[in-house]
Amino acid sequence: MAVNTLRPKVNQPKANTRREVPQVEAPRPPRPPRQKGTSLFELLDRYSKVDWFFADGLPVRYLPKVLFVMVVVLFYIGNTHYAERTLREIDRTKRETEDLRADYTTLKSDYMEASKQSEVARNVAASGLVESSSPPIQVVIRKDEY
Repeated sequence: MAVNTLRPKVNQPKANTRREVPQVEAPRPPRPPRQKGTSLFELLDRYSKVDWFFADGLPVRYLPKVLFVMVVVLFYIGNTHYAERTLREIDRTKRETEDLRADYTTLKSDYMEASKQSEVARNVAASGLVESSSPPIQVVIRKDEY
């Protein structure tokens, strides 16, 4: 069994026996008082002078206003994060759109080049097909023939 797990205590018989006296730890020596320096809280205490505000205890009448301001600040922070994330997504989408537009233009020009009559004739010449020099003939069928 691991050392840091709880082990069930063995049931000791109930009898009038002497119990072990717990060992009391020696008290720690008191810390020396901290010298007042220029910490952030010391500076705030020195220049803000708001001790008089809490002299009679916590002013409960201001609590709803303070909570409202805290909720508004949290909403503001969340809205800022949402806006920044949305802007990053918009920038990423713009970059992808530009890349896709460039690919589309390149493929379209390649297709237009490959579909020219001279390119088609050159590509099928290897198969033994030759471009016709006579113009096509129009076949006319009357309605009653078919």
